[in-house]
Amino acid sequence: MKPGHIFLAVCVMAAWGVNFVVIKVGLESFPPILLSTLRFGLAGLPLIFIWKTRPAPLHWIIAIALCLGIFKFSLLFIGMDLGSGAGLSSLVLQMQAFFTVILAFFLLEERPSRRQLFGMTLAFIGLGFVLVEQAEEKSALLGVTFVVFGALFWGLSNLAMKKAQSSNPLYLIIWVSAFSAPVLFAVSWFYEGPDAISYAVTHLSYSGIGSVVYLAFIATLMGFGIWAFLFKTYAAGTVAPFSLLVPIFGLSSSAIILNEPITINIMVGAILIITGLYFNTLPAGFLLKRKSKAC
Repeated sequence: MKPGHIFLAVCVMAAWGVNFVVIKVGLESFPPILLSTLRFGLAGLPLIFIWKTRPAPLHWIIAIALCLGIFKFSLLFIGMDLGSGAGLSSLVLQMQAFFTVILAFFLLEERPSRRQLFGMTLAFIGLGFVLVEQAEEKSALLGVTFVVFGALFWGLSNLAMKKAQSSNPLYLIIWVSAFSAPVLFAVSWFYEGPDAISYAVTHLSYSGIGSVVYLAFIATLMGFGIWAFLFKTYAAGTVAPFSLLVPIFGLSSSAIILNEPITINIMVGAILIITGLYFNTLPAGFLLKRKSKAC
């Protein structure tokens, strides 16, 4: 990859890692579903200008909106609101990579490689360390459990995106955002209540507004826009490994900004999950190819 493109990839991973800290800040100003509503509402605004350019069949856009925009992010935001830490959530959510492999086996009959099975084994052992760490505090354990289910729905959305075969991934995210926002608002109205919505809107803070802007434009539109560009420019095996940096940025930024502790169990769990991601993400023979080129 060109140095400039490597820099862009790292910037996106940093933005997505810090994204979890921003969510935690936003939850201080908004109920979780309302925060997700505002995020996707703003991210879906560009649909006004591109609505004639549908990037995928409508039924797949709806399926992705249901799995990604509505279920995945609602579960993530609720989980973090219940007590799952920002750094921990950034780590646990990466289990989506393994859920994707498992779901692809059952739904698409795609057999995982031995390398992927080994990576999944390491990752689920790592998840066990994380759950043991959170078991002492029931609210935190419940929050992490919500995030795990969020990762499961992210895995489902990955399969839907694969079947959609979108002509423009950025446009797809905009369409998905526009479809998700009205449903999320309805859920927020009935689940969180009009009083909570009214209070949040009438007691806006700079940190709350800034978090929504960051989530919508930096984490969603800018992040996915650059990510889509990199995937179009380079092979997936070259770009995908950068995702390993997301939990690293998430854990470090939450420790620095929010003073979230990184215990021994979380550290061991992080090492196992990130190592599992490494084996799951990089294609077989990747290191051998790199060495042969260097020789």
